[in-house]
Amino acid sequence: MTPSMTDLSADGRARLLDITRVRLFYSASVTPFAGMAFIVWFYLLGQDISWLLVELAVYLLGVWTLFVLRRRYLADRASLDSEKVLEKWLPVVKRIAVLHGFGLALVVLLTAGKVTFEFAAVLHITFAGTIAANATHQTPVWGVFLRFFLCCWVPVVLMMPWTVPEHWHFVLPMAVLFGIAMYRHGVTSHRFFVQQIKLEEDSAALAKRFRDAKEEAEQALQDKNRFLTTASHDLRQPVHAMGFLIQAIAHRNRDETLKDPIRDLQQSVRSVDLMFNSLLDLSKMETGAVTAQRTPVLLDAIVEDVATTFREEANSRGLDLRIRIARKEAVVLGDASLIRRCLINLTHNALRYTPQGGVLLSVRHRQGNWLLEVWDTGIGVALEEQKSIYTQFYRNAYSWGIDSAGHGLGLAMVARSAKIMGAGYGLNSVEGRGSRFWLSLPAIKQLKTGHTVSGNAMRLSLTRLVPLSGSCLVIDDDPLVTKAWQSLMEAWGVEVRCVASGAEAHELLRGGFQPQAILCDQRLRSGESGFEVFQALLEACPESGGAMVSGEFHSPVLEQAERDGYLVLRKPLQPPQLHAVLSQWLEPGEAASESDRSESAG
Repeated sequence: MTPSMTDLSADGRARLLDITRVRLFYSASVTPFAGMAFIVWFYLLGQDISWLLVELAVYLLGVWTLFVLRRRYLADRASLDSEKVLEKWLPVVKRIAVLHGFGLALVVLLTAGKVTFEFAAVLHITFAGTIAANATHQTPVWGVFLRFFLCCWVPVVLMMPWTVPEHWHFVLPMAVLFGIAMYRHGVTSHRFFVQQIKLEEDSAALAKRFRDAKEEAEQALQDKNRFLTTASHDLRQPVHAMGFLIQAIAHRNRDETLKDPIRDLQQSVRSVDLMFNSLLDLSKMETGAVTAQRTPVLLDAIVEDVATTFREEANSRGLDLRIRIARKEAVVLGDASLIRRCLINLTHNALRYTPQGGVLLSVRHRQGNWLLEVWDTGIGVALEEQKSIYTQFYRNAYSWGIDSAGHGLGLAMVARSAKIMGAGYGLNSVEGRGSRFWLSLPAIKQLKTGHTVSGNAMRLSLTRLVPLSGSCLVIDDDPLVTKAWQSLMEAWGVEVRCVASGAEAHELLRGGFQPQAILCDQRLRSGESGFEVFQALLEACPESGGAMVSGEFHSPVLEQAERDGYLVLRKPLQPPQLHAVLSQWLEPGEAASESDRSESAG
């Protein structure tokens, strides 16, 4: 069955027409120059060359015509779509193939019976070579080659009894066999061209589907991250309010039977906070929004802060949380915020899966690096599961029985952060006996004078939240959150006013309220920029301290505010952290009783 181009697109068929046209135009263009040699030879044989010169002139005119057609064809290919090019030029190319084939056969007719056997043999061999070349290169469009073949070789074969009268009995069968061979070769060559174009089109379609799928996946990732960014503020608001309300309840609680449930509730809120932070951190890392700042970082400060943050949780679980630092001033090159987040996730993970015993945070010097390690005496990790432990959402079946609150994000965030910083990470674990998770960071032996070191954070006390004395202005438009602000501040003895917009805040100031601390959310329903409101209030109250308190993690405004030296706190804000911040601007209140301090620690 003769191959067809119907399976190809218009662009594919047009490409085959390009290849065929080039070969046909080339063949027709060189024919008059090759024919000149035969005309001279025919003349030397004493024959009349008049008609051959006429044919030569016609061919030369055809060469000029082909040059003009070539320019028009290329112009149409550049300006018309493939369907219109095929509709206009395919019939033209087929007609040229017919004329070229008859033109070659005419040479044989004009010299038949007038030349020697040698002349006829050379002429037939030249035609055979032309047919063979075109059977290889002109067959992309089968109809063009077939017309050329039938108009050229078939008349040549039929005229052999006149062109080689003494030897046609031998030459004719060979010419027929050659014609059959060239026909079959042409079919095979055509099929090759069609299959090649079809393969290229399939590959291009596959590549396009891959690009489309990749773009859809990237768009879905962007949509997910945009959703998380947009929703993070609203999702953090209730968690933020819960933390404040729980602390206020714990501060006022006098019922010993509620002490443990309140503590469990605090731990649950903290777990939600940590999980949410890990989810947002991973989201930012996937988009490439997180880049490591390679600066000197003081490890012992971070370790002590994290230990302080989790000590109460460890006590409530009946676990011993200790730290061991080989020597003070352990300084590494890394990103302080990423290192802190890694250590928080590792410590939280260790406490979660340690039913009894304890957790140790340690810093050791090894081969030019500082090892930041978290040891535990927990359930351990089986050897076959250790390669998957840093994968997102991975949790083994036994871990669900220990703690169902996690979703396998914390360790994935640790792995991503380590890769971003170029730090080593890993674990050693024995199932049923405990685990050791570690980060390896390059040590800095000596700092230049005046070089600042990251890692010195506020020491957050979970066991002593003493009353405060002073006034505070809170700008937040969520009624649930403002109630939580008011409840917690009043529990600490702070005079607080909560407003929803800058206009309400300035009205309070004009009424005589003078805050010592100003806390402002960034996203306000009034449409105002919280940071602009905050700046205006600080300008109106130059003696006041203040901070932005927001649940947005991708806000360029807040990022610039931090670079400009403003304090930006992220929701959900832990009450001890808020207490430590307010203590910088407010005076201590009346001394709390031992029972008050004990209850507030709950």
